[in-house]
Amino acid sequence: MRLSLLLIGLLTVLAPAQADEIVSGSTFLSPELHRQQDDPTRNPAWFWVDQGRDLFAAKPSGGGQACLDCHADPATSLRGAATHYPQVDPSSGKLLNLEGRIEQCRVERQQQPAFGYETAEMLSLTAYIASLSRGLPMSVRTDGPAQPFFEAGKAFYERRQGQLNLSCKQCHDGLVGQKLRGDTISHGVGTGYPAYRLEWNTVGSLHRRLRACSLGVRATQFDYGSPEYLALELYLAGRAKGLPVETPAMRR
Repeated sequence: MRLSLLLIGLLTVLAPAQADEIVSGSTFLSPELHRQQDDPTRNPAWFWVDQGRDLFAAKPSGGGQACLDCHADPATSLRGAATHYPQVDPSSGKLLNLEGRIEQCRVERQQQPAFGYETAEMLSLTAYIASLSRGLPMSVRTDGPAQPFFEAGKAFYERRQGQLNLSCKQCHDGLVGQKLRGDTISHGVGTGYPAYRLEWNTVGSLHRRLRACSLGVRATQFDYGSPEYLALELYLAGRAKGLPVETPAMRR
């Protein structure tokens, strides 16, 4: 209880919460940071996009097909792909996010070892592929085979966790627009990830951000790509339905 009160005491009101209208995290950026995000010549995350484009066209070490060999003209063939992830893989029944789909192609199609989360290769490829959907509205499926995963993510979002006994919902619904240690609390949607965060001084995945949130409330940090974070990612994507993809975004 004391820890929870301490955290609430760190919050200062910036604007009334608007829980009924879910908006992008970019809404809460300073005007200068927003301009930097929208300018490819000033947004450092575009370096990762450029590296991802090169990697997409490169043959794997030891030979084999490049991503480009199967996905010719990616600006057209993959336009909109990121708006549909996470999604359930029909062959395995597993929930895959964009990173998971890339790894699946890498291992099963290219017969190469997996990249792994937060590697330069994975971040670059994910940033590049997601950037091809920049400006398009999120449109993940949350019904049918995806519904159990969506409900699991919703339960995670609403469940109090950690020593601070806080839920995602308490901050990202009830305290939107307020300040926490100099940062403005948003609705917590992941439409800009992979994103360049100033506190990281680099690009990171949404799951890196989720792990940081878990640490912040002194709760269990699940592994990158864990079922818990995948389900939460789907729920957040469902909340973001209709919001545009902003990758590569910038965040504080």
